[in-house]
Amino acid sequence: MIKAIAIDDEPLALTILEHFCSKTNDISLEKTFTSQKEALNYLEKFPVDLLFLDIQMPENDGVSFYKSLQIKPLVIFTTAFDHYAVEGFNVNAVDYLMKPIAHERFETAIDKVKKLKQLPTVSAEDAFILIRADYKLNRIYLKNILFIEGLDDYVQIHIEGQSKIVARMSMKNIMEQLPEKDFIRIHRSFIIPIRRITSVQSKQIFINDQEFPVGDTYKASIFQQLTDKKE
Repeated sequence: MIKAIAIDDEPLALTILEHFCSKTNDISLEKTFTSQKEALNYLEKFPVDLLFLDIQMPENDGVSFYKSLQIKPLVIFTTAFDHYAVEGFNVNAVDYLMKPIAHERFETAIDKVKKLKQLPTVSAEDAFILIRADYKLNRIYLKNILFIEGLDDYVQIHIEGQSKIVARMSMKNIMEQLPEKDFIRIHRSFIIPIRRITSVQSKQIFINDQEFPVGDTYKASIFQQLTDKKE
């Protein structure tokens, strides 16, 4: 499910987006805002996958607002003025919808989002997640993840054969994007791929010679999950 919010100073435009989202199984419109400040406060506590964002607003134009975000979800810009289109695409917008928004055009934009967010299920070798970091979307193949480390409001994704990726998000948020059967949280600061585990002790898990602590809070679920994996 793709979590989204909508920001627009026109209540009618928000009502239309709510209606369209309610008819789409893959989109959960969590909240709507007429104020960018209120939306920003929400995003700092509850990150989402997608923004529907009006470009022309009284507080600040939508493109500038989007550029100011530390964590940048996918964005679909909406506006009544077509001369803003180039600005929208300059910040890698998924799509740009002209008002009044036609339902067919809305569905086309959502299809683009779904293609970007989709994890392939045909082959585990090709499965990946998309993580926003360094002002771009990074495709990270699950098979290449060595481990994930949490540092305050950031995560460091350690990847085989390349530099680590640092993203501003919580461990909970990234865990929700990973398949439970393949990844396990063993500590408030560590998530590791199960297939890379080489040995397990009461308070440590090893990946080759690298040692990871097992948190007391996670111990019972870890050993249950590892036992289930063997069966």
